[in-house]
Amino acid sequence: MHLIICLDDRNGMSFNRRRQSRDRAVTADIVRTSAGRMLWMSPASAVLFGDDTPCSLRTAEDFLDRAAKDDCCFVEDRDVRPYLPQIGEIILYRWNRVYPADRYCDIDLTVGDWTLRETTDFPGFSHAKITKEVYCKCKH
Repeated sequence: MHLIICLDDRNGMSFNRRRQSRDRAVTADIVRTSAGRMLWMSPASAVLFGDDTPCSLRTAEDFLDRAAKDDCCFVEDRDVRPYLPQIGEIILYRWNRVYPADRYCDIDLTVGDWTLRETTDFPGFSHAKITKEVYCKCKH
């Protein structure tokens, strides 16, 4: 499974059950990144994609349970630790700023076999710089 998460500088994901931020450049990059694969997310997250919604987008409250090995899952609002054994890649989009948060990413990428494979900065629509980090699970 390929996990996709947007984070602030303190690994915050959401505040008061609302996403911290949204950016059209990020959703467009998620569509490109997931091309050729199913893209799973909650129904609440699907509204971000609007006209850019790929035909491979699937929504369900239990999308992490439904996703197959090569599928992508965009997560904004839930604990992903129980799914770590199924996750082979994590794609983080960092806003490069701090927002109020009450839900944080619960994965520690400094523990285990996670390796930072790629880092890319690009201009967003609402953020001057967005950083995309791609981590893979690599056995040493």
